[in-house]
Amino acid sequence: MSTSWPVAEFDPVRRLRVLAAGIAGARVAEQVIHAPFEQVWAIVSDLEHELGTFEADMRQVTVRRVGDGVEAYARGRLGLRARFDVDLGPGWCWMQSRFLMIGVAAAPVPEGTLVAATGGLRVPGRAALIPIGVGTTNRRALRRLAARIARPA
Repeated sequence: MSTSWPVAEFDPVRRLRVLAAGIAGARVAEQVIHAPFEQVWAIVSDLEHELGTFEADMRQVTVRRVGDGVEAYARGRLGLRARFDVDLGPGWCWMQSRFLMIGVAAAPVPEGTLVAATGGLRVPGRAALIPIGVGTTNRRALRRLAARIARPA
């Protein structure tokens, strides 16, 4: 008798929703940006030059390849520094440091591109975010991203 397990394929936005559902305190903000996926993702995935245009606290980001992975070194507006492990691919960016987590996902939709964001202050050693302001911060980041995409580079 042959058995096969069901397989569920998720686009990056659904994947972000599922991942965030397992993290205490996480909130996912979503917004349709009226631009093609390729244009939106070119900005989101350019961590060194563009992350600070929509993530308010990121002022300087340096990315380097380490083996098969990616690390990002970031300096915030208040001078705080963090090293992030980064999972970056088409429509998917997950960055996690000891104290911070940033997740951004995108998928094409008929109106343009659906972008979702989550993240915030992380409780070290636990799958949890400090919930204060997480939803508001992520909605604000998506509005800034939409404004960045609307203006020419």
